[in-house]
Amino acid sequence: MELNLKRPLVFFDLETTGTNVASDRIVEIALVKVMPDGSIHTRPEKPGKENRFLINPQMHIPTETSMIHGVYDEDVKDAPTFGDVASKLFKFIHDCDLGGFNSNRFDIPLLAEEFLRVGVDFSIEGRNLIDAQVIFHLMEQRTLSAGYKFYCGKSLDDAHEALPDTMATFEIFKEQIKRYEGQSAKDIRTKKSFEIQNDMEKIHAFCQRNRHADLMGRLVYNDDDQVVFNFGKYRGMPVKDVLKKDAGYFGWMMQGDFPNYTKKVLKELKENL
Repeated sequence: MELNLKRPLVFFDLETTGTNVASDRIVEIALVKVMPDGSIHTRPEKPGKENRFLINPQMHIPTETSMIHGVYDEDVKDAPTFGDVASKLFKFIHDCDLGGFNSNRFDIPLLAEEFLRVGVDFSIEGRNLIDAQVIFHLMEQRTLSAGYKFYCGKSLDDAHEALPDTMATFEIFKEQIKRYEGQSAKDIRTKKSFEIQNDMEKIHAFCQRNRHADLMGRLVYNDDDQVVFNFGKYRGMPVKDVLKKDAGYFGWMMQGDFPNYTKKVLKELKENL
């Protein structure tokens, strides 16, 4: 089917140095402009051609991030900066609606930051913002009630009451094992494949998509099994190395608004220096 468009709609996706909208940078952008007549344009300076558009973020791309999206420092060292391409990008999306997947929460805010950082007065005023993830989550809900209906074919009439919710979760889990045992799934972030087995240790590994050292993901394990910071100016750096060279950072975290469990893990790491 053809989309009913009153003006061009630009779908785009960003690969970045991280997930902090305020401080991280774009390393790659892909854009597809759908015109009201149904025709499609991609790269700003070469319409209809290659849509991969690398950008030098002028900062180090953390290795763990590069392993997710495949863009390393070496790939962008000779690429233009965002400032170099900002005018072309701005012209490409001028008077267009914008769309993506999780774009309202991440891609559009980060793109706006990049434009404003180089003095381009980007605005979403008057634009329609289309987020396919929002539609997906609304139409294919991932609530407990929806899961109970999907897996068990039952309605959860007493949703949000503790005991019915608990029993429904138990029934869902049994049906999941029955349905998926022996099947594999690949984590798009870690690139690792997991097989569902009726074994709680294996299920535990399947559920641990992110190897958190704490519970909230402020401290995570890297590929060398070192605990590293997952936020802030020391993102990606081993906690023990940071605490040795910046003792004040420990005090800042211990007095800051961090979960107690995060502080507990941090304290244990410091004690084992």
